[in-house]
Amino acid sequence: MRASEIRQKFLEFFRDKGHTIVKSSSLIPHDDPTLLFTNAGMNQFKRCFLGEEKREYSRAASSQKCMRAGGKHNDLENVGYTARHHTFFEMLGNFSFGDYFKKEAIEFAWEFLTERMGLPKDKLYATIHEGDASMSLGPDEEARQYWKRYLPEERILTFSTKDNFWAMGDTGPCGPCSEILIDQGEAMGCGRPECRPGCDCDRFLELWNLVFMQFNRHEDGTLEPLPKPSIDTGMGLERIAAVIQKVPSNYDTDLFAPVMEAIGAQAGLRYGADAEKDVSFKVIADHSRAAAFLIGDGVLPSNEGRGYVLRRVIRRALRHGRFLGLNRPFLHSVVEAVMHSMADVYPELLDNRAYITRVILHEEERFSETLDHGLKLLHQEMSRLQDEGARAVPGSLVFKLYDTYGFPIDIVTDMAKKMGMQVDQAGFDALMERQREQSRRHWKGSGERQVSEAYRKLAAQGVRTEFVGYHRLEAESRVLALIQEGVLIDAAGPESRVEVVVEQTPFYGEAGGQVGDRGSLSGPGVSAVVEDTLRLPGDIWVHVVRIENGELRPGDRVVLTVDEASRRDTARNHTATHILHRVLRDVLGDHVKQAGSLVAPERLRFDFTHFAALTPEELLEIERRVNAAILENRPLHVHVMAFDEAIRTGAVALFEEKYGETVRLVEIADFSKELCGGTHAERSGDIGSFVITQESSVAAGVRRIEALTGRHALNFWQEQRRLLEVAARRLKAPAEEVPDRVDKLLIQIKELEKSLDAVKSSMTAKKSLDLFEEAKEMAGVKVLVRHVKEADPKALREMNDRFKERIGSGVMVLGAVHDGKVFLLVGVSKDLTHRIHAGNFIKKVAQVVGGSGGGRPDMAQAGGNLPEKLPEALKLAESLLESTLVGS
Repeated sequence: MRASEIRQKFLEFFRDKGHTIVKSSSLIPHDDPTLLFTNAGMNQFKRCFLGEEKREYSRAASSQKCMRAGGKHNDLENVGYTARHHTFFEMLGNFSFGDYFKKEAIEFAWEFLTERMGLPKDKLYATIHEGDASMSLGPDEEARQYWKRYLPEERILTFSTKDNFWAMGDTGPCGPCSEILIDQGEAMGCGRPECRPGCDCDRFLELWNLVFMQFNRHEDGTLEPLPKPSIDTGMGLERIAAVIQKVPSNYDTDLFAPVMEAIGAQAGLRYGADAEKDVSFKVIADHSRAAAFLIGDGVLPSNEGRGYVLRRVIRRALRHGRFLGLNRPFLHSVVEAVMHSMADVYPELLDNRAYITRVILHEEERFSETLDHGLKLLHQEMSRLQDEGARAVPGSLVFKLYDTYGFPIDIVTDMAKKMGMQVDQAGFDALMERQREQSRRHWKGSGERQVSEAYRKLAAQGVRTEFVGYHRLEAESRVLALIQEGVLIDAAGPESRVEVVVEQTPFYGEAGGQVGDRGSLSGPGVSAVVEDTLRLPGDIWVHVVRIENGELRPGDRVVLTVDEASRRDTARNHTATHILHRVLRDVLGDHVKQAGSLVAPERLRFDFTHFAALTPEELLEIERRVNAAILENRPLHVHVMAFDEAIRTGAVALFEEKYGETVRLVEIADFSKELCGGTHAERSGDIGSFVITQESSVAAGVRRIEALTGRHALNFWQEQRRLLEVAARRLKAPAEEVPDRVDKLLIQIKELEKSLDAVKSSMTAKKSLDLFEEAKEMAGVKVLVRHVKEADPKALREMNDRFKERIGSGVMVLGAVHDGKVFLLVGVSKDLTHRIHAGNFIKKVAQVVGGSGGGRPDMAQAGGNLPEKLPEALKLAESLLESTLVGS
């Protein structure tokens, strides 16, 4: 049975059991700032379990895309070395939100595995929670009794809290688990006589975890029974496919077969022929799937957060490609095999084929350069360490190679062994842990905005805000809640800032890159300014209000009025981003995807995927085409329809958005279609005009365009004209001649600078001759230690070159003060570097002037910020030279 059939049978089985089939959510979690990636099927239902969100159904099933390669699941290096480890995988799950509980969950799981999948009943085991005295919790006898309907007592096993109790966090819904295991036989085991369920080998394999959420854990650790217990289950598709297909590992299933063939075709090798090379096959296969899905969901390689994990995944795959002899870009081709093999369930991969492969190819080319540079650096540093007599490679060097160039520590270890050195493993581990901690701090909160306890309570009580602002800028409503510093309050008076939740509002809450509306709130005896509007998960609109007069209380009737000018400016900019998106794809290519945006009244910012800076000609063409679309005055139409129907019409869905079953499609007639919840102009002509103010790089493969529209674009052009007129007056030339006049001035400046450099060089040469006359001998070696007046670092380097030309053999130490800073230079002729290493020598001298430095054995430079200490530093240099040369 193919994996696609297993997935389909699972979903059909639970549909027949009254479950709503919910499509997989994005790998980028929404509404949950605690997660780096979506790592379980329950993630998208978390607010349902917490009671903060109500849906039309109480039973659901899904096949969820999951990623585990960061945070507490940071076990990337294990992938490839085990039969079951993955970064990307699919999790089959069924869920109950206060509907059925243990009896049905166990019944459904047993029926599916034994009747639909045909697994042998005599090979199945179940585990239950053994109880925990610290939680005042006894064994899960309820689950045991239900399992006894299907299994003999000896195959119902008890396990500890560590293995069989699950919680969302330190507080909140939690409960015991029941895992279903299968005995795959001695051939799959470790061979030890004590091997039994719970062993780390693959004989007794966990197939399905059933979580019985029946308690609410309070901050003091006490467990309170939930009024409506729920069910959360998870079964890895790759794992059940391996069992059904009777293969030794997940990598031998049909899910991976096309990818393995693609890798083999690239490398001229066959998977299964060499155990050591098979590790690399597995790594590349797993990581190519992860890369395809992460990029498809909007993650791009970078040096932080989710992008950093993606970059590590890609680079680890490329390193293993080299182990297979693949020294050229190959991963983008392997990823195409992933897209084709998964196209029946995830057609969006093929839809974004050009974009995904372009991102990976760009990263491959970038990594090839850094890898070669890293190897060169490694050789240089190892040679230097050997010259200095070091016995160990510093952990800082190993970490730099690993973090910057993707080097596995074993490459450094192997080279160190060959050179008779050790590796500072402890230092490397300490830096890795510090980086992990920084990474955890960085990505915590990288999802949606953290929601305070007050808002969670409101959501659980069913509080919702109705948005009525697409066609109205004013509405009367009732205040539902006041929140200050995360706490619900009963009243707010003059000059206080408070967050206000109302029944219905015309204010747009910040979402999809569009900023929140501003305006006013008023009622009997109260007036306030709305400074910002936020939209929280669960459809709660939050108005950030500053009260000017009177007092505001829950229950008050108020009138909310949006600032019309600000809203219209924002609408112009939002519609302009849709036009810009279409034009960028037309001008630059289909690989262009929106990667972020800011839509504010004053300006717009649009981030997009592209791999080179835009030329002036491209920017002019983009600007011209956008303005042409504006002048065509195309009408905008808004359609509300099912998500799948909208996608079939050709609408563009954006990465950073979370879409429900019903979506809002914004169409600019015969020009563009995008799913969008924002506010827009009625016609493209309402935008007025469009001007690009800046184009820049945001990250590798991501560019940014900043632009203005409407009255702000007019202000920009008027200011540009004013500046041109000022320049023309100062140059005493017509405006059209300003560029030529500036070019002529630049040529004159360059000629004057050359003349000045020639004079400086002549003065340096003369000063050098005077200084060289002052050189003295120490133990037969020519030595010059001097404070050089009015010299910069360049002049010091020229003096060093002249010294070596004139003296031939000798040592020179020069110091100078330039722009309030100290500059030092040490020059040593080649024949003396075995006695004096310029780089090491200058470090000691630089400390005196509060600086540091280094360099080659024959020339080194340093700087410092204590100019008054320069005489002392030069005195130390002379003393060190004397003791070194005379002593040797």
